[in-house]
Order: sequence, then C-alpha cells, then structure tokens
Amino acid sequence: MRMSQKDSFVKFEKVDKSYDGEILVVKDLNLDVPKGEFLTMLGPSGSGKTTVLMMLAGFETPTSGEIYLDGNPISSIPPNKRGIGMVFQNYALFPHMTVKENLAFPLEVRKMQKSEIDEKVGNALAMVELQDFGNRMPLQLSGGQQQRVALARSLVFEPRLVLMDEPLGALDKNLREQMQYEIKHIHEKIGITVVYVTHDQSEALTMSNRIAVFNDGKIQQISSPDILYEKPNSSFVAQFIGENNQLKGKVKSINGENCIVTTESGDDIHALKINVNNNGDGSLVSLRPERVAINSSENFENNFDAKVKELIYLGDHIRSRVEVCGNDQFIVKIPNSYKEANLKEGSTVKLSWKASDSRALDLN
Repeated sequence: MRMSQKDSFVKFEKVDKSYDGEILVVKDLNLDVPKGEFLTMLGPSGSGKTTVLMMLAGFETPTSGEIYLDGNPISSIPPNKRGIGMVFQNYALFPHMTVKENLAFPLEVRKMQKSEIDEKVGNALAMVELQDFGNRMPLQLSGGQQQRVALARSLVFEPRLVLMDEPLGALDKNLREQMQYEIKHIHEKIGITVVYVTHDQSEALTMSNRIAVFNDGKIQQISSPDILYEKPNSSFVAQFIGENNQLKGKVKSINGENCIVTTESGDDIHALKINVNNNGDGSLVSLRPERVAINSSENFENNFDAKVKELIYLGDHIRSRVEVCGNDQFIVKIPNSYKEANLKEGSTVKLSWKASDSRALDLN
C-alpha cells in the first residue's frame, strides 16, 4: 500500500547508519508509518531494527538521509524535545519513587500544574488497571505490574508517538502473552502511533497492524500479519515468520503465475511462481505445515507418498515429521480429531496439497 506524504506520520527517507564509517548497519531505509498505526519491526539480532528505533528516538543520528515526524525533520532535535514516549525491556523505573511519582515525573519536567498532573496520573493508572497501586514502590510490584507502570509512564504525557524496545522480553510466557493483548487493546482504545521492536514473530503477529521484517540492515518485506504469513515474498521471510517446510529444487517449467519445481529427489512440485524467473533457476518451495493433508480424497495438484518418522502429541494437534520428496524433516500439523488408523511411526501415508499453497521462492 503506497502512502502520500500527507498520510506519513513517521517517515524515514534514504536513511543510512554506520557506527564505524565503513559498515552500514541500516541501508537506504525508506519507511512510512501512518498516524495511529501499530508497526512492529521484526528481525534477528543484528538486523538493524533496534538501530532504526534508536534513530527515531534520537539516541542515534543517521549517517545520511532524514527522519520526519508529522512532516518535520527531527534528526537534529534532541530526544527530550521530540515528544516521544519510550518503553524498555528493563522498565527503567525510578526505584526511590512511588508508582504515582514515577508517572508524575515526565509531567513535572513539562512544568504542568499539580491538579493537571494528578488527573493525568489517575487516568494513566486506570488505563493499565493499577488504580490501587499508586503508593507502592516499584520493587513491591511483580514484573508484569512494573511493565504496566512503564507503559503508563510512556503514555501519561499524551505523546504523539510511543516506541517500545523488546518491552516484554523479561516476562514469563503466560504473562508475556497477557501483556501482548493488553498493549494491543490500549493501542486500539487510544489510537496512538506505536513503533515496536521484537525478535519474537508470534508477538509481532499478535499485536501489529503491519510488520516490517528486517535482515542485514534492510526491510525484506512489510505488510499485514496475514499477508506476511500467507504470502512471504522470499525464503528468508517464509522461514522467519511461522513454521515452514522448504523443498529445494530447480524450476522445470513456468506457465504464467504457476511453475513446476523439480526437487533434488526428482519429484515435481506444482507451485506459485513468486521470485523465480527462468527455467533452471534454483528455488526453495515454501509450504506451511497446516496446509498439507494426509490421506485426503480431494484432488490436489501435489500428491506424494511419505513415510512417518515421528509423531508428537501437542494437545490441539499432532505434529508429524515425515520423509517426502527427499526431505526427512518435513512437518505436517494434524488436528487431534484425526482418527486415521494408519497414522503411526513407520507407516506410509499419502500427502497432498494445493499448488496455490506452495510458493516457489529464491534459493538463499
């Protein structure tokens, strides 16, 4: 989706960043974020996502290019003058201040009246459901409560933009998932613009309007969670977002938007042609585990015999590792309601899937 300058609340224009004058950690970044969006920057360690966030916050300066906020260049504006809220993984709360005092601090710095400070602090505590915790010290709170306070502090002065850098990384799994939904619902309620950094792809899928997948200092793909998952445009994105089967081969033939890829084992796979162009091109065919049917009577384009190597019961589904098309690490997710008698380790089953669920991607 293309955006006009008018729609672009946060804009990176041809931004490069180097720490040593030689190696670029962010390369020719062009990025537009409309007002009210929840954008997540997702990628492995060293991909450039945190550097981008730090440049937006003002803690790092672009080597070249410019960053705009609401149409105004901000690269020369210090962090405390940008009006941006920040939430960090380590909470960064003042341990000698109560919860209320922590929340009041950014308002006092802005020299607001006490009555206005009290009102805004009360509203912020209500937003994160900590109305009864205002007089406690941070160390008297659980990790999740401290993170709620950090979130409230980033919102209390009603910033135009909130930046979040791995804010849930220190929490346990259940609390992390709970906080994902809480942050998502707060964003939906107040409509503030959020730029979020994480390396956790399930977190990104849960919370975001759009996700920018970073690798090697560049955005590899930016889109809504469902498009990124269902329609990855490269083997890197397919592998990084969700679980993914990859079958290596070469393009045998191309017919419009479709193609046939012959695997190293000699099997022909019917797939969508995504970023292969010519016969003989190397390709990794991408296929999600839940798109594969076992012993189906439906007439799909791809049908292969497979040997069941391992079955793992995971409650809502059975994870089956099979050997097919020369790949013995091929995964199929089977609903636990499936009652096929032949489904046991060592048995041979028929796998089938649609050509439209296979994506012929680059060979990385």
